Amino acid sequence: MRQNMKEIFDTYGAAEEYINATPKFSSKYSRENTERFWEHLGYPARKSKVVHVAGTNGKGSVCAYLCSVLKKAGISCGRFTSPHLLTMRERFVIDGDMVAEGEFLWAFLVVTEALACLPQELAEAAYRPIFSEYLFFMAMVLFEKHGVEYVVLETGLGGRLDATNVVEEKELCILTSIGYDHMEYLGETLSEIAAEKAGILRKGVPVVYPDRQQQVSGVIEACAREVGAKTFPLKKTAIKEIKIKNKTIDFSLHLHYYDYIGFTVSTSALYQVENASLAASALTLLQEERITLPVLQDGIRETFWEGRMEEIRPSVYVDGAHNVDGIRAFLETVEQRSCAGRRMLLYSTVRDKQYQEAAALLAGKALFDKIFLTSLQNERALPLRQLVDTFGQYTEIPIKAYDTLEAALKTLLGQKEERDEVYIVGSLYLVGEVKALLRSLKDDQF
Repeated sequence: MRQNMKEIFDTYGAAEEYINATPKFSSKYSRENTERFWEHLGYPARKSKVVHVAGTNGKGSVCAYLCSVLKKAGISCGRFTSPHLLTMRERFVIDGDMVAEGEFLWAFLVVTEALACLPQELAEAAYRPIFSEYLFFMAMVLFEKHGVEYVVLETGLGGRLDATNVVEEKELCILTSIGYDHMEYLGETLSEIAAEKAGILRKGVPVVYPDRQQQVSGVIEACAREVGAKTFPLKKTAIKEIKIKNKTIDFSLHLHYYDYIGFTVSTSALYQVENASLAASALTLLQEERITLPVLQDGIRETFWEGRMEEIRPSVYVDGAHNVDGIRAFLETVEQRSCAGRRMLLYSTVRDKQYQEAAALLAGKALFDKIFLTSLQNERALPLRQLVDTFGQYTEIPIKAYDTLEAALKTLLGQKEERDEVYIVGSLYLVGEVKALLRSLKDDQF
């Protein structure tokens, strides 16, 4: 069977194409079947210590901060996150490096072969993993192969029913900022969404979360009491003395076993202060002697996370703010930055996001001198005409609309003067398309 699979899927591209064709959701999805297949695989990476991260915004950033510190401490770590910007391999990182194509293909074949010899119960149920399950299983077999000491898992959607939540033994849980997103699956209220996210909690396992929304904190605390988890809220007063510089932010953080300690994040994104603080607070709970205070500070400072207020060219920034809370956090950062010239915005999104509210925020702030809109190359893309009409309700600034990202980007960068700032925001799909386009074209084409 292995030889047959190797003949069918003989390249990374073939494996990636197959996974992309796998349904993102299924009416046949069953958490019980996910658990059965997890058992069928032999519970890969079960000897690793798992740090589980859920939330609406900031999950990937927190995972990046965690793994940066662990690497700095000389502790082997596997990171599984989503989505990816350019290649599916970005979702699988071991000791700071994205896995190679050969490693990806190997993991794919391990999972695919296991599907070819299902136990009777799964065979009778015609079990096939959905997109997120396939990738999660691949991640765990990769982490087992490399024998990593820690596994950092980011939930894909929600928490309680997410594929990553089949892992029962956890070292630590982190809940990041919780807001309105994926309401069709997680609930219409913040309380319902928070309860779904808090489904990752386990008895006796510490959970770190930002204590800034009374409604959300109350739900997390209630869920923690129900399962017997230990709560470690990050209070508003724990962060102070925030000093925003050109490309870094300094701040002081009160940690569990220390007084206020100075930290630096290497980004201009103000929202990363909370994400770094959550990671630092969580890491101190691990009580790892190898994570000294200098290691913690250096690991936080050296963290880089693509697509979050990332400067891809001088004064040209991309930010994957894909929901209302993300847009608010993005705008807070822009407002804190002085600009000697004009601010120009390029925006696009998918149709199942809160684009009406996002347009009201982006246009209503009057922060931008020019607004450019385009359509994504994605089946979920919001129609350009609908996007233009929506923005037109909230601003009298002339709106430029472009059928293709290439045309929008060429015009935008062509009009940019040295003192101007360009912000490309609205979706991680947009960030990925922009980065792919810039890589494929020569510098003199823009």
